[in-house]
Amino acid sequence: MIAIKGGTIMTMSGGTIQDGIILIEGNIIKEVGREVEIPPSAQVSDASGCFITPGFIDAHCHVGLVEEVNPVEGDDVNETSDPITPFLHALDGVNLRDCAFADAVQSGITRLLVHPGSTNIIGGQSVLLKSWAPSLSEMVYRPQWGMKAALGENPKRIYGKKDKMPKTRMASAALLRKALFMAQKNRDKKQLSPNDHFELEGLFKVIRGEMPLWIHVHRADDILTALRIKDEFQIEMVLQHGTEAHLVADDIAKRGVAVCLGPLLINRAKVEMREVSFRNAALLHQAGVKFCLITDHPEVPIQYLGMCGALAAREGLEENAALQALTLNAAEILGVEKELGSIEPGKRADIVIFEGHPLDLKSKVRHVLVDGLMWGE
Repeated sequence: MIAIKGGTIMTMSGGTIQDGIILIEGNIIKEVGREVEIPPSAQVSDASGCFITPGFIDAHCHVGLVEEVNPVEGDDVNETSDPITPFLHALDGVNLRDCAFADAVQSGITRLLVHPGSTNIIGGQSVLLKSWAPSLSEMVYRPQWGMKAALGENPKRIYGKKDKMPKTRMASAALLRKALFMAQKNRDKKQLSPNDHFELEGLFKVIRGEMPLWIHVHRADDILTALRIKDEFQIEMVLQHGTEAHLVADDIAKRGVAVCLGPLLINRAKVEMREVSFRNAALLHQAGVKFCLITDHPEVPIQYLGMCGALAAREGLEENAALQALTLNAAEILGVEKELGSIEPGKRADIVIFEGHPLDLKSKVRHVLVDGLMWGE
């Protein structure tokens, strides 16, 4: 049993507790409060003067699929042989020994959703990982967690130069509709060829509402196309990047669609990124759009996720909203809010102890617990 004593506990769900105590049994938070009795056998971690938060969650990155220091052999993010590949699994391409995982946990990130890339209209199934565990196999938290899709410039650039669909945004939308239509028409059929079943199985889960579609969209027109497709097929959808989401925030909000916002700590590398700004976080918050902040690693190195929260706060986002965009909002968007995202009894013990305020760029991470285990011990 572990007891974290003292400090400012920023629960993200029940306010802030000064000089509180967190009692952890196994990998679960047992008690949180000021009057918690610490058992004599507990390992006590003194956090006096520190700030304690839930573990940060990066809900969109490519850690392990685009490896650091190994950009050729370690590039497994995009399968550019076919624009429709729902049968691919990101887990099969992730190198769990990528040094970026260490960067993540050292900066307070305890969970990360790794996606296939965005060259394909449907790129495959994502994987939700721990940033650290005692063994590599234990890092896998949810092996198939949502289906990655993409609209906009990337698919039409990659396949257009091959003289292959999609060359246009019209074709991109049509290919996505066709794939979803085929899954919708065949989901209840008992007699499918083994090949069809293999290729469509993941999309069946999307059509049934068992798996969200994580859809890469930057421009406002692509966002509106994605929302039309959501309406047509009545599927769960989360917008990825959303660089111009603030321009169509009302359309997003009225559907209850969330946005994984970012990368923001980046230059305007292409036309789709023209509207990139940390101010966009505050604009989405004001419009009532649920969002979390992401790095899209390696576009922004994963260790700078917390910095993105700090810069969003500097540009007008309320401090608590900025922290929620790194923790509880991310957990809710990923559908794991019953287990992660806040410090409360019954949840998994993903906890970060900062030496100063978590949005102060001078604050160092003192300790990180991932699933109840102290990293580095």
